[in-house]
Amino acid sequence: MTVSPTTVLRSEWIKIRSVRSSFGSLLAVLVAALGIALAVFPAIGQPEAATGEMDPLFWLYYPMNFVQIAAISFGATAASSEYLNGALRNSLAAVPRRSLFYAAKVAVVGAGALVVGVVAGFVMFFTANAFLGKYAIGIGDPGALRSCFGAGLYLALITLFSLGLTFLLRSAVAVLSLLIPFILIVSFVIGGVSEGAATWLPDRAGQQILFQDPSGPLGAWTGLGVTALWTAAALLAGWWAVRRRDA
Repeated sequence: MTVSPTTVLRSEWIKIRSVRSSFGSLLAVLVAALGIALAVFPAIGQPEAATGEMDPLFWLYYPMNFVQIAAISFGATAASSEYLNGALRNSLAAVPRRSLFYAAKVAVVGAGALVVGVVAGFVMFFTANAFLGKYAIGIGDPGALRSCFGAGLYLALITLFSLGLTFLLRSAVAVLSLLIPFILIVSFVIGGVSEGAATWLPDRAGQQILFQDPSGPLGAWTGLGVTALWTAAALLAGWWAVRRRDA
């Protein structure tokens, strides 16, 4: 019996909705986008914008520091759920073509992260601007619309980066233990030592899309392309693990 791609895609979406850790992490992207913006910008939004020390558009996406953690968690839990209680064996029994199973998982997780990520991008943009007064940036200003959609693309890529690594390592705990400290600490340490090298890291490169005037060797779309290459490498590694390892 041949299983159609449409059926596999539908089953993967059912898995995402039914696993509370995965669906909760996806919703947490929106919750963090709104919650952190409401917690930060009423108090320090205008004072920070007035200093002029930070790119005015990038400042609107301060919540991204926390939003991307939820996105990483979504990718990791969506993959790690396959390694709980022999779920992967059941999945592969239903879908013997491992490449089809993996492609469907990537497509559903990526699409979910993209849609929610774009909404989160607009939420961060408009919520922050609501408290910036004369420092607010209009949606028609240079780079504004690009950044809203770019936020969604970046979150989708970082989610799939996490997904691929989790299939490779077979552990959400291992991936979260690696990626979250890397993004929150190691990336900034490397940036302090060599800003040029840090620019090519997956988080720093992809976030160039959020700047009104990106600095350094990477532009807005070039930086996102670098993150896409990191993501492609992680997804290929995950595909290799699914194809070659026992369930």
